[in-house]
Amino acid sequence: MPKPLSCAVAAACGLFIANSAAAETYRVGPTRSYQTIQDTLPLLKPGDVVEVDGGHTYPGDLWFRAGQAGTADNRVTIVGIRDADGNRPILYGGGSQQWHDMVVLIYGNYITLEGFEIVGDDNPDHSCIVNKADGTLLRDLLVHGCKAHGYLGTDDESGSLTMELCEFYGNGSGDKRHQIYAASDETMYPGSIFRMQYCYVHDAAGGNSVKSRAERNELYYNWIEGGEYHELDLIGPDGQTMSLAREDSDIVGNVFVKRPDSPWRIARIGGDGSGTSAGRYRFVNNTMVLSDSSSRVLTLQRDVKSVEMHNNVVYRIGGGGGQFFNHAEKEGEPQWFGNNNWIQNGFGDIPAAFSGTVAGDDPGFMAVNSFDFRLAAGSPLIDAGSSDTDIGGFINPLMLPASVPPARAVLLGIDPRDDAAPPDIGAFSLNSGRPPGEPAPPTTSTSN
Repeated sequence: MPKPLSCAVAAACGLFIANSAAAETYRVGPTRSYQTIQDTLPLLKPGDVVEVDGGHTYPGDLWFRAGQAGTADNRVTIVGIRDADGNRPILYGGGSQQWHDMVVLIYGNYITLEGFEIVGDDNPDHSCIVNKADGTLLRDLLVHGCKAHGYLGTDDESGSLTMELCEFYGNGSGDKRHQIYAASDETMYPGSIFRMQYCYVHDAAGGNSVKSRAERNELYYNWIEGGEYHELDLIGPDGQTMSLAREDSDIVGNVFVKRPDSPWRIARIGGDGSGTSAGRYRFVNNTMVLSDSSSRVLTLQRDVKSVEMHNNVVYRIGGGGGQFFNHAEKEGEPQWFGNNNWIQNGFGDIPAAFSGTVAGDDPGFMAVNSFDFRLAAGSPLIDAGSSDTDIGGFINPLMLPASVPPARAVLLGIDPRDDAAPPDIGAFSLNSGRPPGEPAPPTTSTSN
Protein backbone atom coordinates (compact mmCIF):
# COMPACT_ATOMS: atom_id res chain seq x y z
CA MET A 1 0.00 0.00 0.00
CA PRO A 2 1.19 3.56 -0.64
CA LYS A 3 2.70 5.20 2.40
CA PRO A 4 2.79 8.87 3.38
CA LEU A 5 6.15 10.55 3.60
CA SER A 6 7.82 10.02 6.95
CA CYS A 7 11.14 11.26 8.27
CA ALA A 8 12.58 7.75 7.96
CA VAL A 9 11.44 7.37 4.37
CA ALA A 10 12.62 10.88 3.54
CA ALA A 11 16.07 10.21 4.93
CA ALA A 12 16.31 6.95 3.02
CA CYS A 13 15.36 8.67 -0.22
CA GLY A 14 17.81 11.51 0.27
CA LEU A 15 15.22 14.20 0.98
CA PHE A 16 16.14 17.31 2.90
CA ILE A 17 14.43 17.73 6.27
CA ALA A 18 14.00 21.23 7.64
CA ASN A 19 15.46 22.08 11.03
CA SER A 20 13.31 21.02 13.96
CA ALA A 21 15.10 23.22 16.48
CA ALA A 22 14.87 26.63 14.85
CA ALA A 23 16.23 29.74 16.56
CA GLU A 24 13.02 31.68 15.97
CA THR A 25 9.66 30.99 14.33
CA TYR A 26 7.78 33.88 12.73
CA ARG A 27 4.12 33.55 11.70
CA VAL A 28 2.72 35.43 8.71
CA GLY A 29 -0.92 36.00 7.84
CA PRO A 30 -3.65 38.64 7.60
CA THR A 31 -4.35 38.40 11.34
CA ARG A 32 -0.71 38.02 12.43
CA SER A 33 1.84 40.58 13.56
CA TYR A 34 3.64 39.99 10.25
CA GLN A 35 1.25 40.30 7.31
CA THR A 36 3.74 39.60 4.51
CA ILE A 37 6.88 37.52 4.26
CA GLN A 38 8.73 40.71 3.36
CA ASP A 39 7.97 41.98 6.89
CA THR A 40 10.08 39.19 8.37
CA LEU A 41 13.12 39.49 6.10
CA PRO A 42 15.14 41.98 8.23
CA LEU A 43 14.83 39.58 11.19
CA LEU A 44 15.95 36.32 9.65
CA LYS A 45 19.10 34.49 10.67
CA PRO A 46 20.31 30.89 10.25
CA GLY A 47 17.90 28.35 11.71
CA ASP A 48 14.85 30.59 11.58
CA VAL A 49 11.48 29.44 10.25
CA VAL A 50 8.71 31.55 8.72
CA GLU A 51 5.28 29.89 8.75
CA VAL A 52 2.75 31.42 6.36
CA ASP A 53 -1.01 30.92 6.71
CA GLY A 54 -2.70 29.18 3.80
CA GLY A 55 -5.85 30.30 2.02
CA HIS A 56 -4.52 33.81 1.36
CA THR A 57 -2.59 35.56 -1.42
CA TYR A 58 0.66 37.35 -0.62
CA PRO A 59 2.73 39.71 -2.78
CA GLY A 60 5.50 38.40 -4.94
CA ASP A 61 8.65 40.34 -5.84
CA LEU A 62 10.01 38.46 -2.84
CA TRP A 63 13.81 38.63 -2.57
CA PHE A 64 15.87 36.50 -0.22
CA ARG A 65 19.24 38.23 -0.20
CA ALA A 66 22.57 37.18 1.30
CA GLY A 67 21.41 38.73 4.59
CA GLN A 68 18.68 36.08 4.85
CA ALA A 69 21.02 33.14 4.14
CA GLY A 70 21.18 30.02 6.22
CA THR A 71 24.03 27.58 6.66
CA ALA A 72 24.43 23.92 5.79
CA ASP A 73 23.51 22.99 9.37
CA ASN A 74 20.95 25.74 10.01
CA ARG A 75 18.80 26.49 7.03
CA VAL A 76 16.37 29.40 6.73
CA THR A 77 12.97 27.83 6.05
CA ILE A 78 9.91 29.56 4.58
CA VAL A 79 6.97 27.18 4.78
CA GLY A 80 3.37 27.49 3.72
CA ILE A 81 0.86 25.97 6.14
CA ARG A 82 -2.31 24.70 4.47
CA ASP A 83 -5.60 25.89 5.93
CA ALA A 84 -8.41 23.62 7.11
CA ASP A 85 -9.57 23.14 3.49
CA GLY A 86 -6.10 22.21 2.28
CA ASN A 87 -5.38 25.53 0.57
CA ARG A 88 -1.79 26.66 0.30
CA PRO A 89 -0.68 30.28 0.64
CA ILE A 90 -0.29 31.91 -2.79
CA LEU A 91 2.63 34.08 -3.89
CA TYR A 92 1.52 36.18 -6.84
CA GLY A 93 3.15 38.49 -9.34
CA GLY A 94 6.55 40.02 -10.01
CA GLY A 95 7.94 43.48 -9.48
CA SER A 96 7.78 46.57 -11.65
CA GLN A 97 11.38 47.81 -11.30
CA GLN A 98 14.32 46.78 -13.46
CA TRP A 99 15.66 43.31 -12.51
CA HIS A 100 12.54 42.57 -10.45
CA ASP A 101 11.11 40.26 -13.08
CA MET A 102 10.24 37.31 -10.87
CA VAL A 103 7.84 36.27 -8.14
CA VAL A 104 10.63 34.90 -5.93
CA LEU A 105 14.39 35.52 -6.05
CA ILE A 106 16.64 33.32 -3.91
CA TYR A 107 19.99 35.05 -3.51
CA GLY A 108 20.93 33.70 -0.08
CA ASN A 109 22.41 30.24 0.40
CA TYR A 110 20.72 27.33 2.21
CA ILE A 111 17.15 28.52 1.96
CA THR A 112 14.15 26.18 1.91
CA LEU A 113 10.91 27.29 0.22
CA GLU A 114 8.11 24.82 0.89
CA GLY A 115 4.35 24.49 0.62
CA PHE A 116 3.39 27.46 -1.61
CA GLU A 117 1.44 28.03 -4.78
CA ILE A 118 3.46 30.42 -6.95
CA VAL A 119 1.53 32.16 -9.70
CA GLY A 120 2.76 34.36 -12.53
CA ASP A 121 1.15 37.52 -13.80
CA ASP A 122 0.59 38.53 -17.43
CA ASN A 123 4.07 39.96 -17.93
CA PRO A 124 5.84 37.87 -20.61
CA ASP A 125 9.25 38.58 -19.05
CA HIS A 126 8.45 37.39 -15.53
CA SER A 127 9.64 34.08 -14.09
CA CYS A 128 8.15 32.38 -11.06
CA ILE A 129 11.36 31.41 -9.21
CA VAL A 130 14.90 32.63 -9.94
CA ASN A 131 17.79 31.04 -8.07
CA LYS A 132 21.25 32.61 -7.62
CA ALA A 133 22.33 30.62 -4.59
CA ASP A 134 23.79 27.36 -3.31
CA GLY A 135 22.07 24.71 -1.24
CA THR A 136 18.55 25.76 -2.23
CA LEU A 137 15.65 23.40 -1.51
CA LEU A 138 12.31 23.82 -3.32
CA ARG A 139 9.76 21.43 -1.87
CA ASP A 140 6.01 20.85 -2.25
CA LEU A 141 5.46 23.83 -4.57
CA LEU A 142 2.74 24.35 -7.18
CA VAL A 143 4.19 26.66 -9.85
CA HIS A 144 2.23 27.92 -12.84
CA GLY A 145 1.40 30.81 -15.14
CA CYS A 146 4.86 32.33 -15.65
CA LYS A 147 5.44 33.22 -19.29
CA ALA A 148 9.20 33.39 -18.90
CA HIS A 149 10.41 30.41 -16.82
CA GLY A 150 8.68 28.49 -14.07
CA TYR A 151 12.10 27.99 -12.48
CA LEU A 152 15.33 29.67 -13.66
CA GLY A 153 18.77 28.87 -12.30
CA THR A 154 21.19 31.55 -13.44
CA ASP A 155 24.46 30.74 -15.20
CA ASP A 156 26.34 32.85 -12.63
CA GLU A 157 26.19 32.37 -8.83
CA SER A 158 23.99 29.25 -8.83
CA GLY A 159 25.15 26.17 -6.94
CA SER A 160 23.45 22.96 -5.88
CA LEU A 161 19.66 22.81 -5.84
CA THR A 162 17.17 20.13 -4.87
CA MET A 163 13.61 20.25 -6.20
CA GLU A 164 11.23 17.64 -4.83
CA LEU A 165 7.52 16.91 -4.66
CA CYS A 166 6.75 19.93 -6.88
CA GLU A 167 4.27 20.47 -9.72
CA PHE A 168 4.92 22.80 -12.67
CA TYR A 169 2.47 23.57 -15.44
CA GLY A 170 1.57 26.34 -17.87
CA ASN A 171 5.00 28.00 -17.78
CA GLY A 172 7.31 29.07 -20.59
CA SER A 173 6.91 30.54 -24.05
CA GLY A 174 8.48 30.17 -27.45
CA ASP A 175 11.61 28.05 -27.75
CA LYS A 176 13.87 29.70 -25.16
CA ARG A 177 11.67 29.94 -22.06
CA HIS A 178 10.94 26.75 -20.21
CA GLN A 179 9.03 25.18 -17.36
CA ILE A 180 12.33 24.42 -15.59
CA TYR A 181 15.73 25.82 -16.61
CA ALA A 182 18.56 24.80 -14.30
CA ALA A 183 22.21 25.84 -14.35
CA SER A 184 25.23 26.01 -12.09
CA ASP A 185 28.29 28.23 -11.79
CA GLU A 186 31.20 25.82 -12.15
CA THR A 187 33.75 28.41 -10.99
CA MET A 188 31.97 29.62 -7.85
CA TYR A 189 30.40 26.27 -6.89
CA PRO A 190 32.37 23.40 -8.47
CA GLY A 191 30.77 19.98 -8.12
CA SER A 192 27.22 21.35 -7.89
CA ILE A 193 24.25 19.01 -8.35
CA PHE A 194 20.77 19.71 -9.68
CA ARG A 195 18.59 17.02 -8.16
CA MET A 196 14.93 16.81 -9.18
CA GLN A 197 12.82 14.05 -7.65
CA TYR A 198 9.16 13.08 -7.19
CA CYS A 199 8.00 16.01 -9.35
CA TYR A 200 5.14 16.32 -11.85
CA VAL A 201 5.81 18.61 -14.83
CA HIS A 202 3.12 18.90 -17.48
CA ASP A 203 1.28 21.04 -20.04
CA ALA A 204 3.98 23.55 -20.89
CA ALA A 205 3.03 26.88 -22.44
CA GLY A 206 6.30 26.79 -24.41
CA GLY A 207 9.88 25.59 -24.41
CA ASN A 208 11.24 22.37 -22.94
CA SER A 209 9.85 20.64 -19.90
CA VAL A 210 13.27 20.50 -18.21
CA LYS A 211 16.38 22.18 -19.57
CA SER A 212 19.60 21.98 -17.59
CA ARG A 213 23.13 23.31 -17.96
CA ALA A 214 24.10 22.13 -14.47
CA GLU A 215 27.37 20.36 -13.81
CA ARG A 216 25.54 17.22 -12.69
CA ASN A 217 21.88 16.31 -13.07
CA GLU A 218 20.17 13.70 -10.90
CA LEU A 219 16.62 13.17 -12.17
CA TYR A 220 14.84 10.55 -10.09
CA TYR A 221 11.19 9.43 -9.97
CA ASN A 222 9.56 12.27 -11.95
CA TRP A 223 6.57 12.32 -14.32
CA ILE A 224 7.48 14.74 -17.14
CA GLU A 225 4.94 15.29 -19.90
CA GLY A 226 3.79 17.80 -22.47
CA GLY A 227 6.76 19.97 -23.36
CA GLU A 228 6.39 21.95 -26.56
CA TYR A 229 9.91 20.85 -27.48
CA HIS A 230 11.96 18.24 -25.57
CA GLU A 231 11.01 16.72 -22.24
CA LEU A 232 14.71 16.83 -21.30
CA ASP A 233 17.33 19.16 -22.74
CA LEU A 234 20.55 18.30 -20.89
CA ILE A 235 23.42 20.28 -22.32
CA GLY A 236 26.64 22.10 -21.59
CA PRO A 237 27.00 25.44 -19.81
CA ASP A 238 26.63 28.89 -21.31
CA GLY A 239 29.41 31.32 -20.44
CA GLN A 240 31.51 28.79 -18.52
CA THR A 241 34.94 27.56 -19.58
CA MET A 242 34.41 24.27 -21.40
CA SER A 243 37.39 22.60 -19.68
CA LEU A 244 36.14 23.23 -16.13
CA ALA A 245 33.89 20.17 -15.79
CA ARG A 246 32.23 17.34 -17.63
CA GLU A 247 28.46 17.62 -17.24
CA ASP A 248 26.95 14.21 -16.35
CA SER A 249 23.31 13.16 -15.93
CA ASP A 250 21.83 10.24 -13.98
CA ILE A 251 18.22 9.67 -15.09
CA VAL A 252 16.45 6.90 -13.16
CA GLY A 253 12.85 5.81 -12.64
CA ASN A 254 11.04 8.53 -14.59
CA VAL A 255 8.07 8.65 -16.96
CA PHE A 256 8.45 10.82 -20.08
CA VAL A 257 5.43 11.44 -22.32
CA LYS A 258 5.32 13.45 -25.54
CA ARG A 259 2.20 15.50 -26.18
CA PRO A 260 0.23 14.71 -29.35
CA ASP A 261 1.22 17.84 -31.31
CA SER A 262 4.96 17.83 -30.54
CA PRO A 263 7.30 16.31 -33.15
CA TRP A 264 10.35 16.75 -30.89
CA ARG A 265 12.42 14.24 -28.89
CA ILE A 266 12.13 12.76 -25.46
CA ALA A 267 15.64 14.12 -24.81
CA ARG A 268 18.40 16.13 -26.40
CA ILE A 269 21.80 15.66 -24.77
CA GLY A 270 25.22 17.18 -25.26
CA GLY A 271 24.98 20.70 -26.68
CA ASP A 272 22.76 23.33 -28.23
CA GLY A 273 25.19 25.62 -30.04
CA SER A 274 26.09 27.77 -27.02
CA GLY A 275 27.71 25.04 -24.93
CA THR A 276 28.49 21.34 -25.00
CA SER A 277 28.73 18.92 -22.09
CA ALA A 278 31.29 16.30 -23.15
CA GLY A 279 29.29 14.34 -20.60
CA ARG A 280 28.06 10.91 -19.67
CA TYR A 281 24.33 10.15 -19.67
CA ARG A 282 22.79 7.21 -17.86
CA PHE A 283 19.12 6.18 -18.30
CA VAL A 284 17.80 3.39 -16.05
CA ASN A 285 14.24 2.09 -15.64
CA ASN A 286 12.51 4.95 -17.41
CA THR A 287 9.23 4.71 -19.32
CA MET A 288 9.49 6.73 -22.54
CA VAL A 289 6.25 7.27 -24.46
CA LEU A 290 6.18 9.03 -27.82
CA SER A 291 3.05 10.31 -29.54
CA ASP A 292 2.19 9.59 -33.15
CA SER A 293 3.68 13.03 -33.99
CA SER A 294 7.08 12.24 -32.47
CA SER A 295 9.26 9.45 -33.76
CA ARG A 296 12.74 9.96 -32.27
CA VAL A 297 13.78 9.13 -28.73
CA LEU A 298 17.19 10.81 -28.38
CA THR A 299 19.20 13.45 -30.18
CA LEU A 300 22.88 13.68 -29.39
CA GLN A 301 24.36 17.03 -30.31
CA ARG A 302 28.04 17.88 -30.47
CA ASP A 303 30.27 16.16 -27.86
CA VAL A 304 28.80 13.28 -25.82
CA LYS A 305 31.24 10.86 -24.15
CA SER A 306 28.89 8.00 -23.33
CA VAL A 307 25.26 6.95 -23.19
CA GLU A 308 24.23 4.11 -20.89
CA MET A 309 20.69 2.66 -20.98
CA HIS A 310 19.27 -0.20 -18.91
CA ASN A 311 15.73 -1.48 -18.29
CA ASN A 312 14.01 1.34 -20.19
CA VAL A 313 10.72 1.11 -22.12
CA VAL A 314 10.45 2.84 -25.50
CA TYR A 315 6.87 2.91 -26.80
CA ARG A 316 5.17 4.98 -29.48
CA ILE A 317 1.42 5.39 -29.19
CA GLY A 318 -0.14 4.15 -32.42
CA GLY A 319 2.93 2.13 -33.34
CA GLY A 320 4.80 2.74 -36.56
CA GLY A 321 8.28 2.65 -35.06
CA GLY A 322 10.78 5.45 -35.39
CA GLN A 323 14.43 6.34 -34.92
CA PHE A 324 16.09 5.49 -31.63
CA PHE A 325 18.71 8.24 -31.91
CA ASN A 326 20.56 10.60 -34.20
CA HIS A 327 23.76 12.58 -33.68
CA ALA A 328 23.85 16.19 -34.90
CA GLU A 329 27.00 18.32 -35.29
CA LYS A 330 28.97 15.23 -34.30
CA GLU A 331 32.21 15.71 -32.36
CA GLY A 332 33.56 12.18 -32.01
CA GLU A 333 31.76 8.91 -31.37
CA PRO A 334 30.15 8.28 -27.96
CA GLN A 335 30.48 4.99 -26.15
CA TRP A 336 27.20 3.10 -25.82
CA PHE A 337 26.31 0.67 -23.03
CA GLY A 338 22.97 -1.02 -22.52
CA ASN A 339 21.14 -4.02 -21.11
CA ASN A 340 17.58 -5.30 -21.28
CA ASN A 341 15.68 -2.38 -22.76
CA TRP A 342 12.18 -3.02 -24.17
CA ILE A 343 11.99 -1.26 -27.55
CA GLN A 344 8.86 -1.34 -29.66
CA ASN A 345 9.07 -3.11 -33.00
CA GLY A 346 9.86 -0.81 -35.90
CA PHE A 347 12.50 1.38 -34.26
CA GLY A 348 15.77 1.72 -36.15
CA ASP A 349 19.26 2.93 -35.23
CA ILE A 350 19.39 0.91 -32.03
CA PRO A 351 23.02 0.87 -30.83
CA ALA A 352 24.83 -2.37 -31.59
CA ALA A 353 26.34 -2.35 -28.09
CA PHE A 354 22.94 -2.99 -26.49
CA SER A 355 22.45 -6.53 -25.22
CA GLY A 356 19.38 -8.38 -24.02
CA THR A 357 17.02 -6.03 -25.88
CA VAL A 358 13.39 -7.14 -25.70
CA ALA A 359 11.28 -6.25 -28.74
CA GLY A 360 7.52 -6.38 -29.15
CA ASP A 361 4.38 -4.54 -30.09
CA ASP A 362 2.72 -4.32 -26.66
CA PRO A 363 4.59 -3.64 -23.40
CA GLY A 364 1.60 -4.71 -21.33
CA PHE A 365 0.68 -1.43 -19.68
CA MET A 366 -2.53 -1.26 -17.64
CA ALA A 367 -4.27 1.27 -19.94
CA VAL A 368 -2.37 3.36 -22.49
CA ASN A 369 -5.40 5.51 -23.40
CA SER A 370 -5.67 6.74 -19.81
CA PHE A 371 -1.89 7.05 -19.36
CA ASP A 372 -1.76 4.22 -16.87
CA PHE A 373 1.73 2.86 -17.48
CA ARG A 374 1.75 0.48 -14.56
CA LEU A 375 2.31 -3.14 -15.48
CA ALA A 376 -0.60 -5.47 -16.13
CA ALA A 377 -0.38 -9.14 -15.25
CA GLY A 378 1.42 -10.99 -18.01
CA SER A 379 3.38 -7.94 -19.20
CA PRO A 380 6.62 -8.89 -21.01
CA LEU A 381 8.36 -6.28 -18.81
CA ILE A 382 7.95 -8.36 -15.65
CA ASP A 383 11.23 -9.92 -14.44
CA ALA A 384 12.85 -8.96 -17.76
CA GLY A 385 15.30 -6.33 -16.52
CA SER A 386 18.93 -6.49 -15.51
CA SER A 387 20.54 -5.73 -12.16
CA ASP A 388 23.77 -4.87 -13.95
CA THR A 389 23.13 -1.17 -14.51
CA ASP A 390 26.62 0.27 -14.10
CA ILE A 391 28.88 -0.99 -16.83
CA GLY A 392 30.03 2.33 -18.26
CA GLY A 393 31.92 3.69 -15.26
CA PHE A 394 29.36 6.36 -14.37
CA ILE A 395 30.33 8.14 -11.15
CA ASN A 396 28.08 7.56 -8.11
CA PRO A 397 25.05 6.12 -9.94
CA LEU A 398 21.66 5.28 -8.46
CA MET A 399 21.86 1.61 -9.32
CA LEU A 400 18.15 0.70 -9.39
CA PRO A 401 15.02 2.68 -8.47
CA ALA A 402 13.57 2.18 -4.99
CA SER A 403 10.39 4.21 -5.63
CA VAL A 404 7.96 4.96 -8.44
CA PRO A 405 7.13 8.39 -9.89
CA PRO A 406 3.94 10.35 -9.26
CA ALA A 407 1.25 9.43 -11.76
CA ARG A 408 -0.16 12.70 -13.09
CA ALA A 409 -0.78 14.12 -9.64
CA VAL A 410 1.04 16.11 -7.01
CA LEU A 411 2.51 13.45 -4.79
CA LEU A 412 2.95 14.29 -1.12
CA GLY A 413 3.96 10.79 -0.24
CA ILE A 414 6.42 8.34 -1.69
CA ASP A 415 5.28 5.08 -3.24
CA PRO A 416 7.92 2.38 -2.82
CA ARG A 417 8.75 0.15 -5.74
CA ASP A 418 8.07 -3.50 -5.01
CA ASP A 419 10.67 -5.25 -7.13
CA ALA A 420 12.33 -8.64 -7.14
CA ALA A 421 15.42 -9.94 -8.85
CA PRO A 422 15.60 -9.69 -11.79
CA PRO A 423 13.91 -6.27 -11.76
CA ASP A 424 10.99 -5.34 -13.98
CA ILE A 425 11.59 -3.05 -16.95
CA GLY A 426 10.32 0.54 -16.83
CA ALA A 427 9.46 3.12 -14.17
CA PHE A 428 6.80 0.90 -12.54
CA SER A 429 7.13 -2.61 -11.23
CA LEU A 430 4.24 -5.02 -10.97
CA ASN A 431 1.82 -4.03 -8.18
CA SER A 432 3.54 -0.68 -7.61
CA GLY A 433 2.15 2.83 -8.02
CA ARG A 434 -1.36 4.22 -8.19
CA PRO A 435 -3.78 5.10 -11.00
CA PRO A 436 -3.03 8.35 -12.85
CA GLY A 437 -4.41 11.44 -11.16
CA GLU A 438 -4.85 9.87 -7.74
CA PRO A 439 -2.72 11.83 -5.24
CA ALA A 440 -1.03 10.32 -2.27
CA PRO A 441 -2.31 11.26 1.18
CA PRO A 442 -0.96 14.61 2.40
CA THR A 443 1.74 14.71 5.01
CA THR A 444 2.42 17.05 7.89
CA SER A 445 5.12 19.58 7.07
CA THR A 446 8.53 18.44 8.27
CA SER A 447 9.18 21.99 9.43
CA ASN A 448 6.88 21.67 12.43
